[in-house]
Amino acid sequence: MGLAVLKSRALSGMSAPEVTVEVHLANGLPAFTIVGLPETEVKESKDRVRAAIQNARFDFPAQRITVNLAPADLPKESGRFDLPIALGILAASGQIPSDTLDQYEFAGELSLSGELRPIRGALAMTFAISRSTVQNSQLDRSAVPAFILPFANAEEAALVKDAHIFPAHSLLQVCAHFAARSQDQRLLQFRATGESVRPRYPDFSEVKGQQQAKRALEVAAAGQHRALMIGPPGTGKSMLAARFPGILPTMTDVEALESAAVQSLTNGFNLQKWKQRPYRSPHHTASAVALVGGGGNPRPGEISLAHRGVLFLDELPEFDRKVLEVLREPLESGHISISRAAKQAEFPARFQLIAAMNPCPCGYFGHFNGKCRCTPDAGARYQGRLSGPLLDRIDMQIPVNALPHADLLKQADGESSERIQARVEQAFSTQIQRQGKSNHLLSTKEIDEFCVADQAAQLLLQNAMAKLNWSARAYHRVLKVARTIADLANSSQINTPHVAEAIQYRRALREH
Repeated sequence: MGLAVLKSRALSGMSAPEVTVEVHLANGLPAFTIVGLPETEVKESKDRVRAAIQNARFDFPAQRITVNLAPADLPKESGRFDLPIALGILAASGQIPSDTLDQYEFAGELSLSGELRPIRGALAMTFAISRSTVQNSQLDRSAVPAFILPFANAEEAALVKDAHIFPAHSLLQVCAHFAARSQDQRLLQFRATGESVRPRYPDFSEVKGQQQAKRALEVAAAGQHRALMIGPPGTGKSMLAARFPGILPTMTDVEALESAAVQSLTNGFNLQKWKQRPYRSPHHTASAVALVGGGGNPRPGEISLAHRGVLFLDELPEFDRKVLEVLREPLESGHISISRAAKQAEFPARFQLIAAMNPCPCGYFGHFNGKCRCTPDAGARYQGRLSGPLLDRIDMQIPVNALPHADLLKQADGESSERIQARVEQAFSTQIQRQGKSNHLLSTKEIDEFCVADQAAQLLLQNAMAKLNWSARAYHRVLKVARTIADLANSSQINTPHVAEAIQYRRALREH
């Protein structure tokens, strides 16, 4: 009889709970049993592990093999447990040394030939463990465990600076690491290259005209405000939205890691897009689950995949109303909690919402060509598809008017994204120095402290609030937008021109 104990990790939302893999060999009729709430992918690992061990020229024990994945109440999914199960069998049968196994954690899916295939969520796993290590002040940094992972996951996992990554190509290579008598025969720790490539985005200079919309998007980027662009089809709304990530402040290392960790949960992380703001644009037929996440094994939805980036919702009124309403809570909280009968998961959702819509069903209300034939009731019903509570949570309404033909024939000569981003960076830096966060995230108490307007600006704001019947939330959002406009103008106080411009960003939806 033999017993081997190894460590691995499961995925539960953005957390990575520890899983203890216990392998026991006993006399009796040959059998292979896996217990500990394994799902189908884990149960199927029996055949993969058997073939991988045999093709690596090891003996598969003709004994009663019991594998326990603890804790028993935590669901286990995917093929990430193939590698620790195989190593546990080899250690319990005495075919590899087991004295140093407790110094490592293992994850990897095995092919039938013994090759290691990449797993989902490697970066999320190492990021979650590193974050828990930082939060636990009593844990020594040197006590952070080493990870043996497939080589294909090494680059993304090594983005977490505190992680000790030892990648391998095959089961045989891992076994050689533990059986080695010299350092030259062991796995080498993977070191990140540290190369920084400037993210590439489409440029604002390619957009002809639309100076008012560009200015409004600059304000939205500087204060991280949500924006709704309203205009006829073909005026450049989608083109402007696609270029919006390029003027946002540069991502910090922490923001980049958070975003990349979410992407890795769906195998969507691409190392070439490191520190590039995510841009998600789901079709208007997307379901609520596709937008916020879910499923039997909860996966992140579009709002989480857009974490620290941009979520663009084109043709906003065409989305199902129930789908749009699920955005209300994550827009305020910055995260989404998904609850199922057997599982709960929480994902970050700190995204910047940019939306676009037509002013009426045909799209041509207010167009200079006079094509619109929609009745006033039809236009009101179309705009009424957006609920008041949702519109209240959108800081800015930006008109995007059709350009005359003469302007379309001219060469594009607008400002580049680089120049706009420089102003955005300066205004954002001012906000961080003043209050430690963007203006969009200011609480009610912080608004009273940091969004101080002069007497004339206060009077203008009060008159607008009374005339336009704003809610308290809308009033605060206008004040925060005015604060951002003042920051862009390097003004310590909010003045009348700043408030007047902010008020205009709440009036794009007019009566049809």
